[in-house]
Amino acid sequence: MIWDMWKKGFTAWETATAQDVEKVMSNNAVLSTSGAMLTAVMKTKAGVDRAMTAWWSTLGLPTRRDQERSLHKLNQLESRLYDLEEQLVVARKA
Repeated sequence: MIWDMWKKGFTAWETATAQDVEKVMSNNAVLSTSGAMLTAVMKTKAGVDRAMTAWWSTLGLPTRRDQERSLHKLNQLESRLYDLEEQLVVARKA
């Protein structure tokens, strides 16, 4: 019984809130402002990423891209090793 009352109250609140949020989010002023803010944040992030890459390189440490490239090569080697092991098992059975 308490659960049903709570659920009805929540549904009423959610319906009213959703309508208000939809009105706000469809407003061009809100959309253009939030779009501009997102663009600024992404430009800032790109700049920080470039600065961090330069910093790690200056220290002689591998950058994220270097680590990803090494991990990719390691995965390729592991895959080839598994293939060779399978071929060896097949060759021993024959």
